[in-house]
This record gives sequence, structure tokens and C-alpha cells, in this order.
Amino acid sequence: MTSSHGRGLHLAAAVDQRSAYDAGSYVELARLAESGGLDFVTLDDTFARPGPDALAVLSRVAPVTNRIGLVPTVTVTHTEPFHVQAAVATLDWVSRGRAGWRIDVSTTEGEARLFGRRHAAPADALWQEAGEVAEVAAELWDSWEDDAEIRDTATGRFVDRDKLHHVDFRGSEFSVKGPSIVPRPPQGHPVRVVDATEGQARRTAARYADVALVRAASSAQAGAVRAELRASAEKFGRDPDTLRVLVSLVVDLGDGEHAAEPGHGGGGPRQTAHGPLYRGGPVDLAELIAAWHGDRTVDGFHLTPVEPRRDLERLVNGTVALLQHRGLFRTFYPGSTLREHLGLARPANRYAVTGGAS
Repeated sequence: MTSSHGRGLHLAAAVDQRSAYDAGSYVELARLAESGGLDFVTLDDTFARPGPDALAVLSRVAPVTNRIGLVPTVTVTHTEPFHVQAAVATLDWVSRGRAGWRIDVSTTEGEARLFGRRHAAPADALWQEAGEVAEVAAELWDSWEDDAEIRDTATGRFVDRDKLHHVDFRGSEFSVKGPSIVPRPPQGHPVRVVDATEGQARRTAARYADVALVRAASSAQAGAVRAELRASAEKFGRDPDTLRVLVSLVVDLGDGEHAAEPGHGGGGPRQTAHGPLYRGGPVDLAELIAAWHGDRTVDGFHLTPVEPRRDLERLVNGTVALLQHRGLFRTFYPGSTLREHLGLARPANRYAVTGGAS
């Protein structure tokens, strides 16, 4: 179901866990989120702390879930863009069209030393490079037309070479020659997610992201950033309606059904060093989500539970159930891909449309 003003509400949740290395715990959280009809789950990753590889973990989650989108954080600084796009395309294949990737950068000298190829760079340069990675990934995904695979065992032909296209991309810090080694993903382009809270990332989000995440402590703050992102997207030649802006909140639902603390709940989240924090009950959180979305200031919410199992269960069985009961959130998945959940069209292949030469 969609909201009263005709624009669907989108909900996503983080499944991050401290020091958890067993796949089963991530599968359990993803299935719980899927039972609530959430658009996608995210799993954070960074070079700065120990932990399992997010993309690999969600590749394990993919075969044992059916509909929910899977969005690992992928750090594109110091990593090879060709390998990044192939890994994300593979996640889209193994999940049958449910992959996204949360594009992030690495800013510290300590992380740069892990690779030893170059020093840390300023954030604006890193986000420019991140945009170039997003661009070359799309070109490589398009380097195979959708029907390029033949798989004709009688003739021994696997691929129609006329439908493979060469990529020769030169960025500020890298160059890539294609085509890709992975056929075009089921979604065409897996969904690009960018945290657009910081100024340097906002420009990249406006130009390339399908989903922009924004940490905001009030509906007005979120609305102002959403308006800025949509205006910037339009300047880049995009239809601003192809960009979803989700507010990122940390949620602590440990108080059960008790009224939210002052400064939380209906009064809005409280700003903390780790971003806006909502502390209260599932009912109050449902009211906040309904109010902010009803103001047309946001397209949805990305929620990070303080206690993963406890808070995600209360989110799904409490907050989401209330929103569904009020007709504000879907009760089933009408489609099978993450793009369909988000109401985003599958991109046409640039080569097939234009008939460009290979």
C-alpha cells in the first residue's frame, strides 16, 4: 500500500552486529526484516575496524531470503573499480535482482597504509573518485547487452560478441578497460546508495545515487536536504523523482511501549555524536515516521537498531505492523527486485538503445 499523498513509504534497516562472524545471525536478522516487508537491509563495512566482509556476508544471506534488498557498504577508495563492479554484479545475480551497494570512501592515512599504494586524500577528491567508480561500474554493467549470452552447446558459442561492448574509462586516479567479466546484472544497474549527510558526499549522491541517506534530527532539516538533493539532481540532468531520500536514525526501542523521552518521539530525535537517536517505544516511532512522511519531507527511513535482535523485532512487530494497519506501508512485496521495491525503473542499456559501436 502507499501513503495518503500517493508516494510510497520506504523502510530499511541495518543488520550490523558487533563481533558477529557467524552467518546464521545475519540470516536471522535479514529474514526478520523481510517478514516486515522492508525494502532492504544494510551491512556496514570499513577498513578501519575488524569484521567480516559485508558483501561476502550478504552474498551468503541472498540464497536464504526471497524478496528483501541486500545493500553492503563497499569502500571504493584503494580498491579496484573493475573488481568492485564484478562483485556487486555477482551479488545481484545470486540474489536474483536484490542487490544494492552503499558507496563509501576511506579518508585516513592508517587505512591508506593497509594498501601502501598512495596516501590519504581530501574528502572532496575521494568523493569525486567515488562518483567516477559509480560511472564506470554502470558502463561495465552495460558492456554486456541483456541478450548477449547464447549458451548454445551445439555450436559451442557462449556469447554474441556483437553484443559485448568495450569500455575505455579514464578517471582521476584509475583507468579501466572492459568489457566486464560478469554478464549484465538482473537489475541492469544494482541500486546505488550514498550517505549524503556530509557536504562532499552530497554532490556525488545528487549525481549518481538511487537512494540518498541523510542523518537529520528534525523533519524540517530532512526536508531541506531532500529539496537540495533533488534540485542538484535536476541540474545534473536527472529526473529528481528517480532519487529516494531516506532519513537515517539510530533507534533504541528498549523502553517498550513507554512514552518516548522528551526530545525523542513526537518531539523529534535527539542529536548525538553518532547521529540522531530515537529512544522510545514502537508506537511513538510509528507516529514519527507517519508524521515526517506525511509532511512530504522524506521518502522513508533507514533505521539502525541499538540492540539488533531486540530492536529489529520490536520495529517489525510493532512499528511496521502499525504502519501497515494504517495503510501507510506495504503488507507484501509487489515485485521481486530492489528497484521494484523502490519504485525505480530498470535502466536501459546505453549501447543497446543508441546502437553504439563496440
